[in-house]
Amino acid sequence: MAEETVLVTGGGGYIGSHCCKALRRAGYLPVAFDNFATGWREAVLFGPLEEGDLSDRARLDEVFARWKPVAVMHFAALSQVGESIKDPGRYWRGNVGATLTLIEAAIAAGCLDFVFSSTCATYGEQDGVMLDEDTAQAPINAYGASKRAIEDMLRDFSISAGLRHTIFRYFNVAGADPDGEIGECHVPETHLIPLVLDAISGRRDAITIFGTDYKTPDGTCIRDYVHVCDLVDAHLSGLDWLRQGNSNRVFCLGTGRGFSVREVIEVAARVTGQPVPVLEGARREGDATQLVCGSTRARTELGWDPQRSTLDEMISDAWRWHQRGAYKT
Repeated sequence: MAEETVLVTGGGGYIGSHCCKALRRAGYLPVAFDNFATGWREAVLFGPLEEGDLSDRARLDEVFARWKPVAVMHFAALSQVGESIKDPGRYWRGNVGATLTLIEAAIAAGCLDFVFSSTCATYGEQDGVMLDEDTAQAPINAYGASKRAIEDMLRDFSISAGLRHTIFRYFNVAGADPDGEIGECHVPETHLIPLVLDAISGRRDAITIFGTDYKTPDGTCIRDYVHVCDLVDAHLSGLDWLRQGNSNRVFCLGTGRGFSVREVIEVAARVTGQPVPVLEGARREGDATQLVCGSTRARTELGWDPQRSTLDEMISDAWRWHQRGAYKT
């Protein structure tokens, strides 16, 4: 029996590449679709590559016709908060407009199972709130707003065309493939843990803490971190959820515990056994004080068990990948 195919947009990216590996292990054929604006060819290791842009409907139609995927797992997106504030139009075109083209191409091809990578940034600034699927969404930047708009779009196409979907709103993704084959590498890098590891290894002079006067125990922002492998496990469970005939569903993915910037730095120093050079800077526009998951829905309904999502393990896996030299930049 031929392998069933799943189209993975952003399959050369951080999360998409890890998902391709997990899909392959689960018996699917992952087809990575990427324009390599931010992804890496070296990360496409687990199935075929189709290079293209999501705004190109003819290219998408060609790919859907060639591979006849049973589902789409949609990771491709612009995701820099600061950039989205300065250039919101790029995010509305690149995230919302491109996803509309993808959805319409999938529906035209009869591919009606759709797993969407959303974000806790749709909630905006909600200090002291343990966020769950029913928390009001109030994004404070174009990145979060664009993801919320896509969620709304999926619901509209569910009504009009029977598009089945699972939506994952997740928190800060960290770590790397424990086998060391793939990992996290962005240009420019904006995520805390790889930036800290860059400072430790001398690839940058220091890690800058942006804001030390937040209303938190140590004055720095607090985030909920999830290991990338745990995250993609949830996405595969979300795909199974749809294929078993269940209804559309939203899931938050987080551990329920937040760590401050200073705590991450302290653990990184302990795990690597090396000091972390630190600078203190002003707050960045658009940064929320605290984003922590208060939901257990994924655990109870999908049986999700994020076993690797300890700060020590996430930093250890990321450090192992980091020492390999990551991708060619």
